Formats: sequence, C-alpha cells, structure tokens
Amino acid sequence: MSPTRRGSTTIEQLVTMTILAITATIALVGGGPVLDAAAVEAATQEAAALFALARDHALATGTPTAVRIDGPAQHLIVHAARDTIAIARFAESHVRIEASRDSMAYGPSGLGTGAANLRLTLTRGHRADTITVSRLGRVSHL
Repeated sequence: MSPTRRGSTTIEQLVTMTILAITATIALVGGGPVLDAAAVEAATQEAAALFALARDHALATGTPTAVRIDGPAQHLIVHAARDTIAIARFAESHVRIEASRDSMAYGPSGLGTGAANLRLTLTRGHRADTITVSRLGRVSHL
C-alpha cells in the first residue's frame, strides 16, 4: 500500500470507532429501562417462587415455615424452625424490596398465620412490581 492509502485507512478506522462508540452510548442510555424491567421481573418471579416454596414446605412436612423479609440487607429468607431453606439476595441485582410486614408464616395446613395480607414491592429505577400474599397463602402480582 502507498503511504496515502494507509493514512486514509487509519481515518476510516477512527470514524468507524467513533460511530460504534456513539451507537453503544445511545444503546446503554436507552437500554436502562429495559434492564430495570428485566431485573424487576426476574426478582418478582424469584420472590413469588420463594413464597410458594415456603407454603409447599409447610404442607409437605407439617412444619410451620416462614419467609422473613430483611429490608436492610435486601434478602428474603425461607426458614422452618432453625433450618434455612432458601435465600434470595436482591441487592446484587440492584432491586430494592419493601414490605408491609417483616414476614409471612405458613402453618402445617399451608394457610398463612398471623396478621393480614402481605404486600411486597420490588423496584429498580422507574420500574416496580408488587406481590400480594393473602392470608390463605396465595400469591398474586399486581
């Protein structure tokens, strides 16, 4: 190649790299809400599965089982007596959890024990989802 051709190739590469950088920046800025929605949806599914696990465990073993909501640590912990059955850690995916109560307990019949319905809200960015757990132990999404 001639010296002139090498110079134009370098300029073409710089222009291509600049266009790629601009495109990547636009994609990241515009993709934020999509990432928030995906993280909240995944966290909502995981939380609903943990409530179902606790209820199923209580029914299967006849052992009272509870889901404890640790707001400061952003964890949901399923436990029966002194045994920890499962833990979901939401801080790692930057999803915040807030609940109307600090726990939901299931008796051996699978019914919720104690106070009224529990409401768990999961948020990240501008995206939020809410799970309601009834005293009957049923989980629903809003």
